[in-house]
Amino acid sequence: MGTIYMDNNATTRVSQDVLDAMQPFHHVLYGNPSSIHTFGSQVAEKIEVAREQVAALLGVHSKEILFSSGGTESDNTAIRSALEISPEKRHIVTSTVEHPAIRSLYRYFSKRGYRVTEVPVNGGGELDMTYYKESLTSDTAVVSLMWANNETGVLFPVEKAALLAHERGIPFHTDAVQAVGKIPIDLKNSPVDMLSLSGHKLHGPKGVGVLFIRRGTRFRPTTLGGHQEMGRRAGTENTPAIIGFGKACELASQEMDKKNSRIKQLRDKLERGILATVPNTRINGGNSPRLPNTTNISFEYVEGEGILLLLDELGICASSGSACTSGSLEPSHVLLAMGVPAATAQGAVRFSLSKYNNKEDIDYVIEKIPGIILKLRDMSPLWPYGGENISRAA
Repeated sequence: MGTIYMDNNATTRVSQDVLDAMQPFHHVLYGNPSSIHTFGSQVAEKIEVAREQVAALLGVHSKEILFSSGGTESDNTAIRSALEISPEKRHIVTSTVEHPAIRSLYRYFSKRGYRVTEVPVNGGGELDMTYYKESLTSDTAVVSLMWANNETGVLFPVEKAALLAHERGIPFHTDAVQAVGKIPIDLKNSPVDMLSLSGHKLHGPKGVGVLFIRRGTRFRPTTLGGHQEMGRRAGTENTPAIIGFGKACELASQEMDKKNSRIKQLRDKLERGILATVPNTRINGGNSPRLPNTTNISFEYVEGEGILLLLDELGICASSGSACTSGSLEPSHVLLAMGVPAATAQGAVRFSLSKYNNKEDIDYVIEKIPGIILKLRDMSPLWPYGGENISRAA
């Protein structure tokens, strides 16, 4: 058996159709889209087609789509713009379980005099909406809440939260990097002002993202220079990646319902198989609304890092959480915020599936996991059953 890739929330395999769409823009249609000559202007026309493809996936107008280098830049651009527009307001609202792209940014601003409210979540990873509503004040400059959690897949009621922010005249941004392409999103009549997404999370290329900016939303560009992106982001466009991103969005629109139904069946099969064969395990956020492709499983009495290393030896790729914090030995801030004990959080593994996974992949992981956990628990001084067989200890 070759590599079994179950780390799709970190990045995804680029679809062959996406690669085919990108290829001519490396060596045939390589003109600068800002050039006045036909060779360049025809490239500009293709970029607009890609913009329309992204807009169609979100249910918005193409002029509301701003191309960026990825989700992190889109997040930064949205937040910095909102703060610059309202410099007199010194309060920011977010959640305790955001991606590092948001958490690091808010830490930066908290050191510069901003007051940051992190709305807590319950044991299922769901947002405390009462706390959230009470957090909104006349001094709040911006709200930013993720649409879907990258570690657990748990969904937030983003549109309800955006509506509450609007009632107070507060701009609302959502990091939807994990959600777009996995669940239907129609922003046409949504109260969301700004939304971030990233190409490499939905079988597109790395190095390209989008910031949706609703028409009428006040906006200040953070990268100055040329006139590109309708004056909202200077710099020569990454044409091949933009073309690929557009194609990936088109494919996501076509495949979403059928693909996600199959992926959810595989995810559920994986969970059932592991829970049935490995005692002292729990699905983090398993009873909450969540993405169809994601499961976060805690294996008590062992460390996730050890599990990942042994999985890797068998050709199985998984994660302990966000790829942006994979070098950290600290327990997941997401799981701790959910009230998961530190020792249990330390033993968490995230499996995130894609359209390229199949039943054979799931069967292989279910077959191998019990032996891995038994081996690690036998070496753990915390395992209360000593060297007993894992099935007898259940």
